[in-house]
Amino acid sequence: MFKTKLQDVLDAFLSVISTFKAKDVIDVLILTYVIYILLKLIRETRAGQLVKGILFLVASYFISVALELNVVSYLLNKALSMGVLAMIVLFQPELRRALEKAGRTRFGIHLFGIGQNNDELQQRWGPAIEAICDSCVELSATCTGALIVVERQVRLGEQIETGTILNATPSKEVFGNIFYPKTPLHDGAVIMRDGIILAAACFLPKPQNDAIINKKLGSRHRAAIGMSENSDAVVVVVSEETGQISVAVNGTLTRDYTHDKLKLLLEDMLFNDKTEISIGKKNIFSSFSERRKKK
Repeated sequence: MFKTKLQDVLDAFLSVISTFKAKDVIDVLILTYVIYILLKLIRETRAGQLVKGILFLVASYFISVALELNVVSYLLNKALSMGVLAMIVLFQPELRRALEKAGRTRFGIHLFGIGQNNDELQQRWGPAIEAICDSCVELSATCTGALIVVERQVRLGEQIETGTILNATPSKEVFGNIFYPKTPLHDGAVIMRDGIILAAACFLPKPQNDAIINKKLGSRHRAAIGMSENSDAVVVVVSEETGQISVAVNGTLTRDYTHDKLKLLLEDMLFNDKTEISIGKKNIFSSFSERRKKK
C-alpha cells in the first residue's frame, strides 16, 4: 500500500516536470526566493520553533495517512486546514516586521513619495548632528549614561507617547540637563525628529533575540538594539559604566565612536540614505569602519 502511494507521488512529480515551461521556472524561482526570505526572517527567533512544530504536524499527518490511522489523520487534517489563519496569528510580529522592512526600502519610500530632499535634511539635521556629537563626547568624559534615538523614515509615535514632549532645540546644555543623573527625564530615551528633541524619557522595545545578546551589555544598549530592530532609526548610546559611545542600526550594535566618527556615521545615515552599517563578519559588536576619510 505504502509503495503504491509512493509510486503515485513519483509519477505525479514526473508528470509535472515533463510539462514545465519557462514561466513555470520563473514561478518556482520566485517562490524559492520568497521561502528563503521567510526562513531568513524567522531564523534564531521564537518563530523558528513554531515552524518546527508545524512541520512536525505535517509529517505526522502524512505518516498517519500512510499507516491508515483514520482518527489521527482526521484530527490532523482539521488542524492543518486552519493552518493559514493560525500562521497569521502566530507569526504576526514577524509578518509586521517584514512589511515594515519592505516599506523602508528605497522603492517603497519613493513609491509613496515619503522623505525630504537632501538640502532640507542638511538644513534640519546639520546643527543637530553637531550637538549630538558634542554632547556624547562630554557625557562620555563624565561617564553619564545617554540614549538618543534619531528618527528617520519610520515614525516612532508609539514610543513618543510613553515619554514627555519637549520640542526643544538640541544643544550640549539641553542634553546635559536631560541625562544628568537623578533628574526626572534621565531614565529613558530622547527621540529626535526633524532635527529637534521631540520627546524625552521614552521607553523603547526589547530586542527580539535578547537571549543571544552579549551579557555584558546593559539595559540602554539592549533598548538601542531593540529600537533599531523595530525601525530604521539610528540609536546612539553612551555607557554609564565605561563612557563608551555606541550606535545601533538595523539590529546591530557598533562601538568605540569618537566625535568625528559619530558625525560621519550620522551624516551618512541621514543625508546619503544608508540603511546598514559596515560590520565585521565574525563580531557583530565590532567597531564601525569608516567608508571615507575627510580630506
